Amino acid sequence: MKNLFRNIFIFFVVFLLVSLLFSSLSGSKKSNAVGIEKLISQINSQEVQSIVVEGNELKITLKDNSTEVVKKEAGQPLSELLNNFGVTGEKLNNIKIEVKDESGVNFWVNTVLPFVIPFLIIAFFIYFMLRQVQGANSKAMMFGQSQAREFSKEGKEKVSFKDVAGAKEAKEELKEVVDFLKFPKKFTDLGARIPRGVLLLGSPGTGKTLLARAVAGEANVPFLNISGSEFVEMFVGVGASRVRDLFKRAKKSAPCIIFIDEIDAVGRRRGAGLGGSHDEREQTLNQILVEMDGFDQTTNVIVMAATNRPDVLDPALLRPGRFDRQVVLDEPDIADREAILKVHARKKPLAKDVSLRLVAERTAGFSGADLANLLNEAAILTARRNKKIIDMPELLESIEKVMLGPERKSRVLSEKEKKITAYHEGGHAVVAHFLPNTDPVHKISIIARGRAGGYTLKLPSEDKHLRNKTEFTEEIAVLLAGQLAEKEIFGEVTTGATSDLRRATQLARRLITDFGMSKSLGLRTFGEKEEMVFLGKEIHEQRDYSEKTAEQIDAEISSLIDQAAHQAQGIIHNHREVLEKVVGALMIKETLEKDEFEAIVGQKEIAKG
Repeated sequence: MKNLFRNIFIFFVVFLLVSLLFSSLSGSKKSNAVGIEKLISQINSQEVQSIVVEGNELKITLKDNSTEVVKKEAGQPLSELLNNFGVTGEKLNNIKIEVKDESGVNFWVNTVLPFVIPFLIIAFFIYFMLRQVQGANSKAMMFGQSQAREFSKEGKEKVSFKDVAGAKEAKEELKEVVDFLKFPKKFTDLGARIPRGVLLLGSPGTGKTLLARAVAGEANVPFLNISGSEFVEMFVGVGASRVRDLFKRAKKSAPCIIFIDEIDAVGRRRGAGLGGSHDEREQTLNQILVEMDGFDQTTNVIVMAATNRPDVLDPALLRPGRFDRQVVLDEPDIADREAILKVHARKKPLAKDVSLRLVAERTAGFSGADLANLLNEAAILTARRNKKIIDMPELLESIEKVMLGPERKSRVLSEKEKKITAYHEGGHAVVAHFLPNTDPVHKISIIARGRAGGYTLKLPSEDKHLRNKTEFTEEIAVLLAGQLAEKEIFGEVTTGATSDLRRATQLARRLITDFGMSKSLGLRTFGEKEEMVFLGKEIHEQRDYSEKTAEQIDAEISSLIDQAAHQAQGIIHNHREVLEKVVGALMIKETLEKDEFEAIVGQKEIAKG
């Protein structure tokens, strides 16, 4: 529709220009035009010097060298015209009369163009309409073609392993794929089969797409990128047609890499009974499997795919000969986070005193995308403050913005609510400080940020991969400490602990049902999560235990929460004076950093492993 309006506009402009041309030409001809009566009068008074007959026009030159133009009837000779008006031959003796054939521009303008222009306009309009119809037909024919975006090996957006920080094991595994693409004969001579599929597994933001592009950059081969959702359409067969077209393009560009992002959109387990026998998603998956089986040993095309939900993929995708290589990308550790920050800080002006190591220490659990977003937020914040160099305060503030959201300083609390919030956050901080297995407190604030009215920021001193029951129990105690501090001071609780209670309950349930940390229930898990394929989210938990066991699970969860609450309550009661000092400082400053907090409560004693 947009092209249609554009073409109509162009057609209108061309028509307008042609009209202006004709009007200008005709306007020039009408200059100094007079009637036949005036010409006869001028001849009788002997004012005329010469007459030039050119078609239907008489060009008159007077004795004072002025010129005039007279239009006569078509096909009528000049002598007949003059006789009809009674002009005698004597009057014409001193007048030079010349007859010229009409030619050149005047001939085309006066004779040919009035007939040709309408036909040209009609022909252009018919051509324009036919072109629109052909364009619609070509788009309909292209509906089943692949929409994959190709990054050529000569492109400016080439990525290499140097641009991917961390993920050392993943890069080592993928170096073999690079060798397969660059030197296939070295492997085929030994009877080795080139891998057909590589599946990248990892949480969102860990760099799966970037790593796949780095493989193509290292191997210097084309990279065809498409999302799994782009195969699925409302029309049956379109997805399978796009798969065929994608693999056809890849074979023409071999050696190359096909990258299917979020393959779980089409690669989910089949046989769910949803959508009938003509389920478009299943048809697309079947075609992917067939195309991957169609590769022979000489076809140097490798299919790479990424997902963060390997548990929902169809087993046929993961069998040997298809996606038989699986590369896992973990969350970056502290050294990897520092390396990632250095990569994303290349084009950003950082102050000399900026410590990316300190930023990496404060960003435990951040993915590569989170770290890139952190530096971007710091750059935006620096620009808003009219500064030219990114300093440490902007980086530290951006960490909290990425974790919790922006500050909401416009949310003004009454003095009573401010005091309740201070005791709530102070309770979290004091209990976390005096429990030996919890993470150190880095910041306390009663300024609203994101959806939180206040927050206590705890960060681990080192990366942890395994946690025991004691650490989980103390974490639950910290979550409950805010509400328990409110109850200790004010005798009742508020709605501010809703999120804390929900997280504490979920954590206690996982301890019992997923981690097998209950003495009375034994070493087993409880419940199997089921997922509706077309909705893409968990909606049901299938029970594999009895009602009696369910009662025991509820009792164990309540017992675990009560135990943690008793532990937190004891710390709050025994360190009431310390809590009051922390609250007093928060009421004045609203925010306490780690050194300010520890100046009040002392150094934290960390349990030795």
